[in-house]
Amino acid sequence: MNKAMKRIIAALLLLASLPALAETRDVEGFFDQNLGDFKAELATAQKDGKQGILLMYELEDCPFCHRMRETILNQPEVQDYYRKHFLVFSIDINGDTALVDFSGKETTEKKFAAEQRVRATPVFAFYALDGKPIARYTGAAKDAGEFMLLGRYVVEGAWQSMPFAKYKQQAVK
Repeated sequence: MNKAMKRIIAALLLLASLPALAETRDVEGFFDQNLGDFKAELATAQKDGKQGILLMYELEDCPFCHRMRETILNQPEVQDYYRKHFLVFSIDINGDTALVDFSGKETTEKKFAAEQRVRATPVFAFYALDGKPIARYTGAAKDAGEFMLLGRYVVEGAWQSMPFAKYKQQAVK
């Protein structure tokens, strides 16, 4: 292979990688600023026309949480959709940060996560505007498409009539 051909191939490989680099955002753009008062956030969500609140329960050293952050939660389509429909916050299940839960009770991230029966991470828990849990997904989604489907499952209200696995199965058909 001559020198010119190698340069052309290198340029094509570089160009092919540029769209992937341009299509991601800072993962922190997925999350709203957590002020630590979920009861007040319910009022904000309602005022802003959101359908509820999404909490991502995670651990700092969790490889599945890291994969979600680096491959799915940084996608513009994912961020735009979820931010349109939900207020989104992160909870460290081992965290000692003080917070006010949906009922107005003072607690910590760690105690709140335990009360919500979060044992593995990540957990994506959706809460209605009254603070009641409506849907929950444990583990990392396989890709952005599956995570988008999870959002639609909640937004469309399918959680009221079927489990996510059935909804996903019907969507694939």
